Amino acid sequence: MAAEASKELTIPQPAKHYASMQSAPRFPLHLPVEVMSQSGACAAETQNISANGVLFAMDRDVPVGSMVNFTILLPGEVVGSRGNVQIDCHGRVVRSFEDQGRRGVGVVIDEYHFERA
Repeated sequence: MAAEASKELTIPQPAKHYASMQSAPRFPLHLPVEVMSQSGACAAETQNISANGVLFAMDRDVPVGSMVNFTILLPGEVVGSRGNVQIDCHGRVVRSFEDQGRRGVGVVIDEYHFERA
C-alpha cells in the first residue's frame, strides 16, 4: 500500500498553458477576414492579434477544438512596409463566447506563412 501511495498521477495543466499563450502582447487591429472551418466559410473581423493567436468577432459560432484557416492582410502602413503583408494561417479554436450579440472566437495560430500581397 505504501508503494501505491508514493505513485503520483500527473494530470496535464492546459489552463496554465492557455494562460501563458494569453500573455503575449495584443495589438488591437480590426481587419476583415474570412474564416474557413469544417462547417464552411464565415466572415469575421479581427479584434486583436498577438504572436500566439487572434480574437475574431463573428456572427456564427465555431466550436472549441475546430481547426480553421484564414488569411490576414496587414496594411503596409501598420507594419511599416511599402506594400501590404498577407499572412496565411492555420489554427484551432481555443475559446468561444458571446459578446454584445456577436460571437468572440479565440484562435491559436499553429502554422503561418507570409505571402507577397
